[in-house]
This record gives sequence, structure tokens and C-alpha cells, in this order.
Amino acid sequence: MILTTTNTVEGRPVEAYLGIVTGEAILGANIFRDLFAGIRDIIGGRSGSYEKVLRQARDAALKEMQIEAEKLGGTAILSVDIDYQTVGQGTMLMVSCSGTAVRLR
Repeated sequence: MILTTTNTVEGRPVEAYLGIVTGEAILGANIFRDLFAGIRDIIGGRSGSYEKVLRQARDAALKEMQIEAEKLGGTAILSVDIDYQTVGQGTMLMVSCSGTAVRLR
């Protein structure tokens, strides 16, 4: 499955547009991660624990979108967009993605 943020795949014409596909993942942040992230905010540096959670959520959302495209018979997803948000008063992290499922020649 080809996933791309562009609206074409060079050298591969679109045979059929199959529709919009989406994927979402919501992961909770725990109190210890929040505490250590707050300390990092004060002293500087990256929050590896939050980065790991965001990466896991992104991968899950993209996989969900890919499964949806495969069910439609897609071989690629074009114009992929990924959005990051917090929900539940900032206690949960949400990643949502969308794109157009297509069948390439």
C-alpha cells in the first residue's frame, strides 16, 4: 500500500478513485508521564515519553486508514493528512488522518 501526501504517484496512473478513508487513534497520557514532561518543560529538552505515545498513535491511525482502503480494493492512499489534538481537558492525545483511497494501474 502506497501512502503519500501528494495527489499523484509518479508513473502510476489512477485507475479508480474509491473514496475518502480515515483513521483515528486516541491514547491516554498517564500521570507520571505528565509529571516528567512538566519537569522537562521547566528545564528544557525533549519529552521522549510523549514522542513515543504520539508515534504509536500516528502509526495506529495510519494502519486503520490503510485497512479501510484495502477493504475498498485500494492500492494507494493519496493526499494523506495527519492531525494531532488533545481531548478530555488535555488528558488524552488524538491523532486523526484522512486521504483518498485509489486503485493504481
